[in-house]
Amino acid sequence: MQVGIIGVGLMGHGIARNVLKRGGFALRFLDHPGNQPVKELATLGALGCATPADIAAECDVIILCVTGSPQVEAIVTGENGLLSGLRPGSVIVDCSTALPDSTLRMGAAIHAAGGHYIDAPMTRTAKHAHEGTLNLLVGGDPADLEKVRPVLASFTDSIEHVGALGHGHRLKLLHNYVSIGFMTLLAEAAAQAADAEIDPQVFVDVLANGGGASAALDRLAPYITKGDREGLPFFISNAQKDIDYYRAMATAAGAQKPVADSVSDAISGAVQAGHGQDYVPELVTIFRKPGPQ
Repeated sequence: MQVGIIGVGLMGHGIARNVLKRGGFALRFLDHPGNQPVKELATLGALGCATPADIAAECDVIILCVTGSPQVEAIVTGENGLLSGLRPGSVIVDCSTALPDSTLRMGAAIHAAGGHYIDAPMTRTAKHAHEGTLNLLVGGDPADLEKVRPVLASFTDSIEHVGALGHGHRLKLLHNYVSIGFMTLLAEAAAQAADAEIDPQVFVDVLANGGGASAALDRLAPYITKGDREGLPFFISNAQKDIDYYRAMATAAGAQKPVADSVSDAISGAVQAGHGQDYVPELVTIFRKPGPQ
């Protein structure tokens, strides 16, 4: 199979290198200023393309790994988008974090053009993408998943079919709401502990040995104790986007969301203060009380 990828960022770069190295597939990628350096990919034989249409014209499987629904919609339906060059029978694999309603619309457009569409958002981090051990939550036709499973297996540890098209993105937003919510709460508590001059290692150990033990603690602990933010290279602005996608999904479903609203308020305050490109662990410092630290 000829594979294409659009979105060679922190996550997409790891996906691309494993499609090439572990999977042994031919790969084309979209040339874009937001890409990570692609020298390694080019050395492995990947070819750059100028437009999504160029990728669609050459590829049987196209992986999308971009920020959110506006970007996905532009790639699929925009000028020189996938629809203008789609090969019949091609499968679009949307690994982005997107709104389920948008996913259904994009899937319908691709199906009308003779293609197939599955949503396959990722859990885990850029480190796991680099190592080829991501987890995928796949929504869509099981037959479409089986067709592309060899490609997906090259960069994953787990591939779980979770239901119809859109269910992958719905579950990803539920997952990210819980994960980001936990980390936001933990960052606020860690800031309070630091303001009270509690030893950061003692704080982490107390939580780890009690009800505060969690993946969120594991990912924030290096920053809390050593100021190392690299354990979770995830922009605060992206965290806000994911929480607000969850809130939009909840609103559309008529669900209650008072906790999500509060998490959004906390994160948006950090973004409005100029910290959107800081990593999520740095909320621990951002939430400190004003004054000398």
